[in-house]
Amino acid sequence: MLIKGLFGGALIALTAWTSAALAEEVTVTDIAGREVKVDVPVDKVILGEGRQIYLTAVLDTEDPFKRVVGWREDFSQADPDNYAVYLKKFPAMADIPTFGGFKDGTFDVEQAIALDPDVMIMNIESKQATEDAQYIEKLAQVGIPVVYVDFRENPFTNIEPSMRLIGKLFGEEEKAEAFIDYRARQIARVTDVIAEAKPERPTVFIDRAGGYSEDCCMSFGADNFGKFVEMAGGENIAKGIIPGTFGTVNPEQIIAANPDQVIVTGGNWDAYVPGGDWVGVGPGADTGEALRKLKALTGRTAFTGVKAVETGQYHAIWHQFYNSPYQFVAIQQMAKWLHPELFAELDAEETFRELHEKFLPVDYAPGHWVSLSDAR
Repeated sequence: MLIKGLFGGALIALTAWTSAALAEEVTVTDIAGREVKVDVPVDKVILGEGRQIYLTAVLDTEDPFKRVVGWREDFSQADPDNYAVYLKKFPAMADIPTFGGFKDGTFDVEQAIALDPDVMIMNIESKQATEDAQYIEKLAQVGIPVVYVDFRENPFTNIEPSMRLIGKLFGEEEKAEAFIDYRARQIARVTDVIAEAKPERPTVFIDRAGGYSEDCCMSFGADNFGKFVEMAGGENIAKGIIPGTFGTVNPEQIIAANPDQVIVTGGNWDAYVPGGDWVGVGPGADTGEALRKLKALTGRTAFTGVKAVETGQYHAIWHQFYNSPYQFVAIQQMAKWLHPELFAELDAEETFRELHEKFLPVDYAPGHWVSLSDAR
């Protein structure tokens, strides 16, 4: 027994030594342009946003949570349907410590230090709050580097470098490049057709999280879903109104623009607005109920008499496409709505299913979009 115990202890020590010996200190450049020294591949990671799992699941397909020692609790709240899908297959994820946000000051830096991560991955929109609270300096004092990524503010500038950065940290560069290549080819299935056909562009209003509150109406400027519209062959009416990525368009501006089509982003937001008017699309969604709620949104003042309502070109799509590397699926579906004659053979549903089969550890479940045009 003594020999066995000594051998077991020696084996553990050898494994730890080997892991340390294989680690290499590299300097990476994050999305904020900061040069950060990190020992890679990392073994323990804190995710500054739980929904970063959308990408880390691509890299650690067999166990997306094997490196995650802590994460923000937003995944279970902002995307409970997907959270449930992952929880069913990986029940141990429920035991991962969670923490609050950076902007609202509920992040506990002492908790983060106690988790002893090799790196902390933060979203770029947290940068100002992080700097104000001097989190970077406090974590640096105990040897915890912080890197910034971006899947939301300027995704078409920052998603590929963000994916490459996390791929480098995880020692999974080949998987990251494979996904980047797949993503580019899927986007090109739309943009190449639009570039060649040069169709007339219908005007589109993106109603960001329509029904989430009584206010109307949040939308997108030139990036994120606003960019999706342009790539899918439409004209985003908010592009000239909202100077940045996110902003608000008032009802009078929508009525005056009289958009040809309206696309509402929706999800299951019971954690934030229980029983709200939001359209609950997402994996496994009740599409009948989603259609009912979508139709109810057409009665708001901002959409009185607009063409999109009159013609039934009024749709809803999963909000989390705005915050994940899966945007190409949304671009394909939007292209089918905007130019059905050009994209009759394109099947966004099949693309999303294929994405799951090729890159993700969980099975695909439909329900990510609905349209009033289908209910006619």
